Order: sequence, then structure tokens, then C-alpha cells
Amino acid sequence: MDDSVRQAMAKWPNVPHCYGWLALDARGGWRMRDEAAQQAGQAGDRIANATLLGFINRNYACDDGGRWYFQNGPQRVYVDLEATPYIARTDPAQGFLLQTGDTLAQVDQVYMTERGQLILEGGGKLAQLDDRDLAQCTGALSVGGAAASDERLMAWLEESAPAPMTMQHGGRALPVQRIDSAGLAERFGFVLQPRGE
Repeated sequence: MDDSVRQAMAKWPNVPHCYGWLALDARGGWRMRDEAAQQAGQAGDRIANATLLGFINRNYACDDGGRWYFQNGPQRVYVDLEATPYIARTDPAQGFLLQTGDTLAQVDQVYMTERGQLILEGGGKLAQLDDRDLAQCTGALSVGGAAASDERLMAWLEESAPAPMTMQHGGRALPVQRIDSAGLAERFGFVLQPRGE
């Protein structure tokens, strides 16, 4: 967290929290949601300013209730999550890169939802892979010991008792577990749409 943010929190400790104005989409984009976007249930405008994005990423955290927020000076701005608290992209040099710019160097568990979304868990972070990057990971997946093609992945998702799937990462073959996308937040203890108490 930035020192300027800590100082503002100490100076103004009772600033009300903000809800519904900031969102993280399933491709790692931060979105500003004005009142009209909130009322219409729209995603909001994608934030493109590099300085603002850096500020949000450095001051992104989670409270004890699993609600993710951006500490904007003395004000806590809670984040609506479209998917998971982090979104990962593939990077040729660093492996998996989160929307915050941090690497997800350690992957301990791998999941795939019924919709083919790849979920990575490691180092205390949970990230859905940006759907545009799934093709880059297909070569690391195998089903029943054979390389996973798009057709084989689709069949694996539909089979009632599929062959084991693994993903090669960091020199290990990690088992890929099925998971229901609707139950992700409850299972991993995060809140998709935090609202005031």
C-alpha cells in the first residue's frame, strides 16, 4: 500500500466506504461504473490511464469478510468481481501474470469450470485465466496421458466420469479438477458484489 494512502487513512479514519463504482472484469480490466451503468447493470467504462491503473493495483486488498477493495486514500472502494479476485494472463517470460502486474509464480491447484474457464490457485491467490489465453495453455494440458486437443477438452467437460486431466507447470503435472463456476465465490471465500452493511 502506498505511504500516501496510509497517511490519508490515519488523517481521515471515518470516511464512508464506496460500493458499486469499481469493477474487475473477467479479462483483468478495471471498470469505472457511474450511477447510470450501475442502474442499467452495465460493466462500465474501462480505465485506461496508466497512472490510475498503477495506483489501483498497488492498493488492491481484501478485508476479513472476503470483500476485495481498492484503498483510495482514506476511502475504501469495494470492487465488483465478474470472475475471481485476480485475472491471469500468460507471459512468455514470467509464466502467469496477474492484472496487478504481479506474477503468479506458484500454482498449487488447477480447476476447470463447466464453461472451460481455467482457474489457478497458488501463493494465497485465486485467478481465472483470461479466456483469450486459454489456447496458450492447451499445450500444457493432457487428458488420460495424451495431449489435450480442443475436441478432447470439450468432451472432458461433458463426460460424467472423465479421464484424469493434468497441467504441466513448474516441472510438475498438476491435476485439473472440475469445479462449478457458480460455487467459486463460496468455496474460496470471496464476495462477487460487496455492498454496505
